[in-house]
Amino acid sequence: MGDSIYKICGEDEWRAAEAAGVYSGNADDARDGFIHLSAADQVAGTLARHYADRTGLLLVAVDPAALGDALKWEASRGGALFPHLYGPLPLDAVVEVRPIGPSDAEPGT
Repeated sequence: MGDSIYKICGEDEWRAAEAAGVYSGNADDARDGFIHLSAADQVAGTLARHYADRTGLLLVAVDPAALGDALKWEASRGGALFPHLYGPLPLDAVVEVRPIGPSDAEPGT
């Protein structure tokens, strides 16, 4: 799972995706036209910046190879390259889902 990329989302969002068979993103994703993802070393910063006041969060680990050409690495915060998914996230690309909270650091630690 070391090569995984990650989506932080609310448990309710993820349960709806499981019911639908696909994750189409949240309101921020819809506004920007792509699903925001993070590399392993970006998860802590994303969590602190965008989800600091939220509870009931899940960390969804995704196999980037399963996303094909819909996955683009683009400059974002401070010029760092972030993974952006242009299209829905197929659930068969997901390798793990686990709770995450403000005290969690990088995935897998």
